[in-house]
Amino acid sequence: MTATITRDELRTAIEAGEVTVVETLRDQHFAEGHLPGAIHIHFEEIGARAAELLPDKERPIVTYCSNTACRNSEIAANKLRSMGYVNVRKYAEGKQDWEEAGLPLEVPTAG
Repeated sequence: MTATITRDELRTAIEAGEVTVVETLRDQHFAEGHLPGAIHIHFEEIGARAAELLPDKERPIVTYCSNTACRNSEIAANKLRSMGYVNVRKYAEGKQDWEEAGLPLEVPTAG
């Protein structure tokens, strides 16, 4: 079972720059808004893209998707652990919880 992180713990870690946050949804969902500073790796692409985008296997990583019903973050976290990443947790409540708490999402700017 993947270790989890609470919204408040994640917010603190993001603000301190202590974590790499990975959204595991499809491209269009990431483009519509993502957690501050998050990078995008669709859960099916973890094996192909993690080494390039997550070079430090010791750095804390948090995966997330849309909500508790979504399994993408769990699948991604398990794959990362199997690849030797040692500090991986998931934000099980996901983007829905973040938004419902009134916290901002980042939207990529064109240009």
